[in-house]
Amino acid sequence: MKLYFTRHGKTEWNRERRFQGSQGDSPLLPESYKEIKAFGKKVKHIPFEVIYSSTAKRAKDTAEGINRELANPVEIIYTDKLRELGLGKLEGQSIDEMYHEFPENLPNLRNHLDQYDPTPFDGEPIEDAIARIETVVADAVAQHHGPILFVGHGASLTAAIQWMSGKKLPQLREMGGLFNSSLTILETGEPKNLLPYDIKVWNNVDFLENGKPEPLL
Repeated sequence: MKLYFTRHGKTEWNRERRFQGSQGDSPLLPESYKEIKAFGKKVKHIPFEVIYSSTAKRAKDTAEGINRELANPVEIIYTDKLRELGLGKLEGQSIDEMYHEFPENLPNLRNHLDQYDPTPFDGEPIEDAIARIETVVADAVAQHHGPILFVGHGASLTAAIQWMSGKKLPQLREMGGLFNSSLTILETGEPKNLLPYDIKVWNNVDFLENGKPEPLL
């Protein structure tokens, strides 16, 4: 079984370099709808059985935009468990200013998740975010037989996908962070409910007009 993943389209806070996290949110940029449409055309003929999406508006708008492009639109199941990593007091704040305030810790969010400590700003442990996303994916794999699309967020999906492919905590950022509107594909083995899954496609944006952007998280 193939599992498809995408990060929501780029938002106003992405452009302004602000943390969004699990509770922060901002509208998609106008140009993001073109990229979402391009993603939808890329997977137009994949016979998805269902789409799972984060309940954050930026992810919901992305999932709905993709669904409109599918040859056979499907049900979208919204779940809080696919929300972004909780960043506590950082949410809505300038990324650059917060890196200056937490210079020893915040770089670990991008590079060394095994050393990342969210307690100074009441954030969510990365292990908790991975566990909730893994639960959604495992339950979906158990319930369905066809391809499934998951729409989520940069930091949490990057970590969870790499974890489900068999990587350990220090390795989860080795391949970089997910781009907005990128395509990643995992494939289950037999039996399908057992980890690890194989990464067949990682962070592909060749179908987007502007090529590869710089991921913020």
